[in-house]
Amino acid sequence: MYIPKHYKVTDFDEIKEYIQNNSFGTIVTTKQGKPIASHLPLELHKQGNDYYITGHFAYANPRWKTFENDNENVLVMYQGPHAYISSSWYKSEDVPTWNYQSVHVYGTASIMSEEELKEDLKLLLQKYEQHRKNPALWENLSSQTKKQIKGIVGFKIKIQEVQAAYKLSQNRNEEDYKNIIDKLHEEKELNSKALAEVMKNRK
Repeated sequence: MYIPKHYKVTDFDEIKEYIQNNSFGTIVTTKQGKPIASHLPLELHKQGNDYYITGHFAYANPRWKTFENDNENVLVMYQGPHAYISSSWYKSEDVPTWNYQSVHVYGTASIMSEEELKEDLKLLLQKYEQHRKNPALWENLSSQTKKQIKGIVGFKIKIQEVQAAYKLSQNRNEEDYKNIIDKLHEEKELNSKALAEVMKNRK
């Protein structure tokens, strides 16, 4: 990913937080030279000194078969809020642009054992269910529901490289930066308002 120096992020703790908050990712692999992509909820875990991205496919989805050979090279992309930035928001005339956050993770993929998949599902449910009134946690599920684990295939991706670009008008002066945030808040699109909050919290 091309990243101008103004927008490059290298703080891995910050990148980890971003991934956790934007965990619906896009996995890209190749089959017979053709790029193919899947959009999935993913989780980030640390095992020893290594970090892994985990998730699962429906068994009926042939994509998991590309992971059968260990060390399959994979690209995972995470996209945060993004929005059009009008040049009319600058004090001096300039060109419009687009602000965004994006993280690319490169790694090697392998298939999980059933026990690993079960533990991963427990963590996934805990993340998204524990705050609910009647949480559908693993221990609360019926044996019949748990049997449906046979219908999915878990995978894990060992992270080898991370690239992060946060294009958030860091190159603009203080007055322009503040005005961009204000103008984004006035826009109708939810992405614009979310991006405004990201910019506000990073400055």
